[in-house]
Amino acid sequence: MAPDVLRESFCLPLRRPLTMPHQGRLLFRMAPLCMLLSMLMVSCFNFCLCHKNSEFALTNPEKREKSSTKETERKETVAEEELEPEILEVFHPTHEWQALHPGQAVAAGSHVRLNLQTGAREVKLQDEDKFQTNLKGLKKGKRLNINTNTYTSQDLKNALAKFKEGAEMENSKEDQERQAKVKRLFRPIEELKKDFEELNVVIETDMQIMVRLINKFNSSSSSLEEKIAALFDLEYYVHQMDNAQDLLSFGGLQVVINGLNSTEPLVKEYAAFVLGAAFSSNPKVQVEAIEGGALQKLLVILATEQPLSTKKKALFALCSLLRHFPYAQQQFLKLGGLQVLRSLVQEKGMEVLAVRVVTLLYDLVTEKMFAEEDAELMRDMSPEKLQQYRQVRLLPSLQEQGWCEITAHLLALPEHDAREKVLQTLGALLATCRDHFHQDTQLRGTLGTLQAEYQALAALELQEGEDEGYFRELLDSINSLLTELR
Repeated sequence: MAPDVLRESFCLPLRRPLTMPHQGRLLFRMAPLCMLLSMLMVSCFNFCLCHKNSEFALTNPEKREKSSTKETERKETVAEEELEPEILEVFHPTHEWQALHPGQAVAAGSHVRLNLQTGAREVKLQDEDKFQTNLKGLKKGKRLNINTNTYTSQDLKNALAKFKEGAEMENSKEDQERQAKVKRLFRPIEELKKDFEELNVVIETDMQIMVRLINKFNSSSSSLEEKIAALFDLEYYVHQMDNAQDLLSFGGLQVVINGLNSTEPLVKEYAAFVLGAAFSSNPKVQVEAIEGGALQKLLVILATEQPLSTKKKALFALCSLLRHFPYAQQQFLKLGGLQVLRSLVQEKGMEVLAVRVVTLLYDLVTEKMFAEEDAELMRDMSPEKLQQYRQVRLLPSLQEQGWCEITAHLLALPEHDAREKVLQTLGALLATCRDHFHQDTQLRGTLGTLQAEYQALAALELQEGEDEGYFRELLDSINSLLTELR
């Protein structure tokens, strides 16, 4: 109700006309009471307007909803501020699951789970706790600060600089400790030399050892056993390229080459053994050997009557001298090397050497072929070396010396490995010996027999699960040759 309406309802008797004097006095006495009642009613009305109860609210519903939302947000902010005190209790987990109470902070790296049966959160340490050391440094009762935004870029730079300084200090300490440990385990070389001198023991370098061995071998007072022992030990050192070149500096290589002229087969054998090791993939030593007459002396050993072991070592040295050395290959052809090898292959009891000779010829043929192809494609070979390879008339010489027939007859050897080497050489000589192979009926018959044999062996390999076995490769080589000879 409006204030005026209320005032009218309560003060209605006061508006009636009073003509009598005592009525005027009565009206004067009741006026304060009416004013007091009016003020009381206005206060009650204002109180109803300010109350939140919908029964007395007379404001707009939308405004009332916005006001309620703001009030709720204000209460939540107050509640969050109350829940984030400066000091909270830090829960220290163990390896067993424990209940986590509200308001407790958990260390980083702990396992936290929700128990679906009880509805409580539980926490425990990891199986391999990597954070135990960090937890010990935290003050008990303080909340963990995990806010990464509190670090500036300058703070990170300073921390990184300190980290590097600490790492360098640790590395220097580790180096010092390692050096001290090495010093405790090992003694300086000077102290060892003094001790060895007292014990009559002398420390020698490889160079000094090779000089001593050459002197022992070249000494007329040394016995045959001592000379053989010196050559045997020397072969071990010249396998290393630098040592083989050092052998040239004091004339040791020529002393060994001269040993090929010895009347003792054992001296020839072990001298060739040393030379073969020194020649291998060492162009500088190969050149000195050609100039020192090693090629002629090796061919003499192979052409004369010598024990099989001596010829084996001489052939080994010859192969090491010829491979990847076109000038030596030219000299080999000029000196009649192919005739010497042909006589060696046809000699009785030298079948083992025959396979090695065929392998050497295959290597020389393919080496010359690949050298010319690489020079055309890559153009990384020196013109001088390419010209030397082109001057090696190996294939025409093989055809002239009858190696087409000799190689084809070696296919009858019983060993699979020997047959493999011969098949490879036949393939390399196919372009040069094609006419001879076409006319050689014995070769066709041998290839047919080997084809049937290796078909059976390849079938056995296939049954054992080997699709590309050794015998299958031999069979493919035979089939390829038969196809070319048709």
